[in-house]
Amino acid sequence: MNRNKHSLFAPFGDLPPGIQLLFVWLSFLTPLVAWCVVSYVPFVWHPLMRVADPGGVSYFQKDTLVDKKVFRAENEKMLAAGKAVATGVPANPVFLPAPHEVAQALYKSFTTPPRRKGEPWLHESLWHSIRIIFWGFLLSSILGVPLGILCGTFKVFAKLSEPAVDFFRYMPAPVFGALAVAVLGIYDGPKVAIIVIGTFFQQVLVIANTTRKLDPSLVEAAQTLGAGQIQILFQVVLPGIAVDLYNDMRILIGCAWTFLIVAEYIGASSGITFFINQQAKYRIYDNVFAAILIIGVIGFATDRVLDWIGRRIFPWQKSSGRGGLLKALRESRRKTNPA
Repeated sequence: MNRNKHSLFAPFGDLPPGIQLLFVWLSFLTPLVAWCVVSYVPFVWHPLMRVADPGGVSYFQKDTLVDKKVFRAENEKMLAAGKAVATGVPANPVFLPAPHEVAQALYKSFTTPPRRKGEPWLHESLWHSIRIIFWGFLLSSILGVPLGILCGTFKVFAKLSEPAVDFFRYMPAPVFGALAVAVLGIYDGPKVAIIVIGTFFQQVLVIANTTRKLDPSLVEAAQTLGAGQIQILFQVVLPGIAVDLYNDMRILIGCAWTFLIVAEYIGASSGITFFINQQAKYRIYDNVFAAILIIGVIGFATDRVLDWIGRRIFPWQKSSGRGGLLKALRESRRKTNPA
């Protein structure tokens, strides 16, 4: 049994720290390597030609991207006419920039003024979107967390609330956009409302389900000792679900990010969605990729910080297996340097 504990495919098993560290690195390196192969290896997927010298082709210009079939056909015409042929190198479409171009764009987006006066910088767009996420998720949590706990604890709240919540959660949050604009105006109000609508119903059901998983013997023991309903709620239920509730909130905040792009289309365009759309209109797709990647970095960093805080607040909790790179690296070093 112990031999299988560290097997790669042992159900609910564990992995040696070194293997954990290797797999964590691979989870990031595998998509990066695939991206590099597609970007830098010409015979993998380079369907276009980037013109280096237009030769005798009148409508070719330097750095123009041309389909390979068109490029060959025009050169055949030039050869037949005795004119200079065009030269070029294999290239990917403009919407698939290489990793180094995205890295350069990420730096320039924070240091180069916007193309049009009055447009927000990347960091301004990000900060605006983060505020939308914060207020939307905060308001949703103020309403959803207590209701979810009450539904999971008391049957009367479950029967009174959950059928309606279960009904409304199937309605896509964006369909309320027009109504939100009519009630709250065209600026940030309807965007926050879409985040609230998109996360509130999920919160209630997830947290109610987490609350029901509490060991009923704890409640029975409290009742035997004469605890009242309020005491059971605050002194048994809340401490008993605190760890799982915290982890649920870490997961649910990701739902808020999934509604952000849709929310920022409601009313006046703003935030990171406006930045991405503007860069796409200018066909600066390396900036589009940079903005998308920075959203992932912010979300991942937020989760890592929340994970670190959770392990400090609840030091007794069982590892969720989501400690990430730093945790695997720390365990690997501890294994190799026991002292």
